[in-house]
Amino acid sequence: MPGTDVRETVKAVTETLEKLPFLPELPARGPGADMVGRTAGALLAELYVRLEPSGWRVGDAPGRDTRRARAWLREDLDTLEEFTQGYTGALKVSAVGPWTLAASLERRSGEAMLGDAGACRYLAESLAEGVRGHLAEVRRRVPGATVVLQLDEPSLTAVLTGRVPTASGYRTHRAVDRAVVEQALRQVVAAARSTAGEAAGAAAGDSPVIVHSCAPGVPFALLRRAGAAGISFDLSLLTERDDEAIGEAVEGGTALFAGVVPGTDPPAGGLSDPAGSVMGVRTLWRRLGLSPGLLAESVAVTSACGLAGASPAYARAALAHCVRAARSLEDDPE
Repeated sequence: MPGTDVRETVKAVTETLEKLPFLPELPARGPGADMVGRTAGALLAELYVRLEPSGWRVGDAPGRDTRRARAWLREDLDTLEEFTQGYTGALKVSAVGPWTLAASLERRSGEAMLGDAGACRYLAESLAEGVRGHLAEVRRRVPGATVVLQLDEPSLTAVLTGRVPTASGYRTHRAVDRAVVEQALRQVVAAARSTAGEAAGAAAGDSPVIVHSCAPGVPFALLRRAGAAGISFDLSLLTERDDEAIGEAVEGGTALFAGVVPGTDPPAGGLSDPAGSVMGVRTLWRRLGLSPGLLAESVAVTSACGLAGASPAYARAALAHCVRAARSLEDDPE
């Protein structure tokens, strides 16, 4: 989300989204509040990072950057707790997934962790442990909530296809084997689920995981095998090559989070027609021959990617527009 005022942002989110409010990220606050810095600095277990001119790099001990990231996360959780007193229902929190982290974090040499298989395994273990603790903390603060974890993996396709550049920019890292990618994702998903199983009165599996990728070529089948309960994507980037995997996902009970609302301010009047925003979803549904009755049950409406690049006014309007567009699917599934 845009801006630096977490109270105003959490207030807007919780007032607008009745079914799936979320803990916002406010990268405009600076390093440590950005997507990668927040996860690497505040969530990783026994793995510390510091900010270098080239980006986030693994360090030997928690320093100023780590402390700042953790302080902002505590402030955000305090605010979320305040605005969700008595709340029951789904509540979403986000973390960067293991492969986008591996492509983004530097080893001491300056090269990405992606280039070291052992470092990638250790990173996935650290993230899994950090996620387990983070979800337990959110559940403690909002005991009536079913906590949903979103893993942000914008670099996942590049990791699978060998398109992540090296530090020099002259080469790319080799593609990572799909089985290795799947295993690391499954490890983090399992950690999220085990947290729910340990909570009093909760059944294993009560903490579903959504994987978000706003890049083309989302590996739907791989994510399903890794245990993702939902897959979030930019609808405009789909091609007919994705049809079979999407149809299998829906029939297998996987939720689709269709990004149809622009993430930045569109021309005037661009959000005037909620039903028009989901026309592409309806077209996809008809092309796949799926039951119209499954549409509203299987699809959530979201922005195409994050809203951090939007104006605060537009970001609030976009959230409200998503709600209205989703209701149009419920009111008229045909």
